[in-house]
Amino acid sequence: MATMAENTLNEKYPNLNTTGRTAVVTGASAGIGAACARALAADGWTVIVGARRREQLAELAEEIGGIAMPLDVTDQESVDAFCSQISRCDLLVNNAGGAKGLDSVEEGDIDEWQWMYDVNVLGTLRLTQALLPLLRSAPEEAGQIINMSSVAGHNVYAGGGGYNAAKFGVAALTRALRIETREEPIRVVEVCPGRVKTDFSLNRFRGDQNQAEEVYADKLNLTAEDIAETVRWIAALPAHMNVDHITLRPRDQI
Repeated sequence: MATMAENTLNEKYPNLNTTGRTAVVTGASAGIGAACARALAADGWTVIVGARRREQLAELAEEIGGIAMPLDVTDQESVDAFCSQISRCDLLVNNAGGAKGLDSVEEGDIDEWQWMYDVNVLGTLRLTQALLPLLRSAPEEAGQIINMSSVAGHNVYAGGGGYNAAKFGVAALTRALRIETREEPIRVVEVCPGRVKTDFSLNRFRGDQNQAEEVYADKLNLTAEDIAETVRWIAALPAHMNVDHITLRPRDQI
């Protein structure tokens, strides 16, 4: 018998087949999240994408034949509403995140630090808690969580204190979950990108195009698609294998 969640999705997406592998990707309206959704869809996954920017999200879902649902990972009610409509989850890509500013610790804005912690750490926690029951019930012991961390979660830099602290939190959360679920049919992975040319810096500097471009000027840069290729590779590995941690950097970034 179909669950209420299945009925809701089937009414909205009459051609949807949720009997195959299903992936949930957060922060999927652009950048790495969107690239991951495209890569997984190309590999035959049914992809459910969530983000705050609904128009971009809807366009992506139409492009890849996926499912778009609004999601604000900093809002528990939004997370609950999003997850209540999902009846199967084999893979959760916790990609939603971001940074604000480059203030020193001394001059750090409390509200910006709070936002960075909320979206990066607590957002990852909220989705993980909500979807763990479905991941545990994934067939063939294939449930998998991929948390999008950062090299900033392992190496600090001046002006990065708030973002460093948040991504260190993601790294700690991921490692703890890996230990706690080691005897369960769930794989837990931390992916740590280095410098990737996306809208990340544009958002960090509140739309200042010149300041954002300076981050990437005269350097080798990874693309969102580079990270997505890694995610699709990890997702395709046999169920007995776990990539605990993987770091990806441009050749010139040390």
